Amino acid sequence: MNWRVYILAAAAFSVGLVELIVGGILPVIADDLGITIASAGQLITVFALVYAISAPVLISMTAKVERKKLYLWALVIFTLGNIMTFFSTSFALVMIARVITAMSTALVVVLSLTITAKIVKPEHRAKAIGLVFMGISSSLVLGVPVGIFLTEAFGWRTVFLGIALLSFLSFLLISLLLEKMPVEKVVPLRDQIKSLASVKISTAHLVTLFMLAGHYVVYAYFTPFLEEAFGLEPLWVSVAYFIIGVASIGGNAFGGIMSDKLGSKRSILTVVSAFAIVLLLLPALTGYLVVFLLFAALWGGLSWALTPAMQNYLIQSAPETSDIQQSLNTSALQLGIAMGSFIGGLVLTFTGSIYTLPMFGAMLVLVALAFAFISLRQPSTEVASQ
Repeated sequence: MNWRVYILAAAAFSVGLVELIVGGILPVIADDLGITIASAGQLITVFALVYAISAPVLISMTAKVERKKLYLWALVIFTLGNIMTFFSTSFALVMIARVITAMSTALVVVLSLTITAKIVKPEHRAKAIGLVFMGISSSLVLGVPVGIFLTEAFGWRTVFLGIALLSFLSFLLISLLLEKMPVEKVVPLRDQIKSLASVKISTAHLVTLFMLAGHYVVYAYFTPFLEEAFGLEPLWVSVAYFIIGVASIGGNAFGGIMSDKLGSKRSILTVVSAFAIVLLLLPALTGYLVVFLLFAALWGGLSWALTPAMQNYLIQSAPETSDIQQSLNTSALQLGIAMGSFIGGLVLTFTGSIYTLPMFGAMLVLVALAFAFISLRQPSTEVASQ
C-alpha cells in the first residue's frame, strides 16, 4: 500500500481533533468566557452544522482547483483558524474561528479520502480508505481526553495552539511528499441532492442523522454529567472519555464484522435498538461508577458500530451513486452532531437537570429506528431508477 496514505491519515487526524475536543472542556471554556455551559455547547453545534454544509458545497465550488494546492490552502486556513482561537478573548471571536476551522476541516477530510482513493491500487483501496477513516474516528473519540489533560496542564487555549502545530506539520509533510493531483470530474451539487429523491436512501441518511443526534444530546455534555453524577475530578473525567474512546474505535471494527456476519440490514436494526436501550439505562446506573463506565463503554462502541453497516447498506442499495452517498452520509452525521448538541443545550436550559439528557437522546434514537424500518422496507430497484 502507498505509504503516503499514512500521511493523509495523520493529516485527517490532526484536523479532526478540533471538532469535539471542546466537549470535554466546556465548563472551563464557559467559565473563562463568562457564558453558560449550554451556550459553550453551541461551539460543537455550529462547527458540525458548518462542516455538514461545507463538505459538498466547497468540493463542488473548487472542482477546477488542483487537489494538492487546494489541500495545502485548506491546511493553512485551518492553522490560522486555530491560532485565532488561541488569541480570542470573546465568545463571538471563538465562534468565528470555529466556522473557519469547520470549513477547512471539511475540505481536508474529503480531500484525504478522495486523494487516497487515487494513489493506491484498486485491490488496496478499501483498506487505505479505512485507514483514513480510522484517523478521523480516532481524532473524534480520543480528542476529548487529550483536550482535558492538556487543559488541566496548560489551559484550554493551549489545546488549539497544539492543534495548529500539528496541522502545520501536516502541511510540511504534504507539501514535500505528496505529488500533484490532476483535477477530475466532480459530481455537481445538484446531482448529489437529486439522489435523495429515493425514499430508501433519504431515510437511510436520516437514520444516521437521528442516531448521532441522540448520541450527542448526551455526549456533548458528558463532562458536566460525570461531574454532577459522580463528582469526578478532571483526571478521572479524562480517563472515562478515554475508555469510551477506545470502545468507540473497537465498535467501528466490531460493526464491520457484524455487518459481514449478519448482513447490513440486521446489523442496523440491532445497533440502533441496543443503542436506545443503553441510553435509557445510563441515568439508572449513576449510583454505581464501575457498572456505569462499562455501560458507557458499550454506549461508545455502539455509537460507531453503525457506520460500517450503513456504508455497506448504501453501497448495496445505490451502487451507481455510492460515492455521492458516502459524502452525503458524512454530512448527515455532522448534522446529527449539530442537532444533538443543540437539543442537549435546550434540554439543559429548560429542565436544569443533566439527568434528563439520556431520555431525550433515546427518543431521537427511536426516531432513527423508525426511519430504519421505513428504509429497509423499500425495494432497491427504486434507487436504480432515479
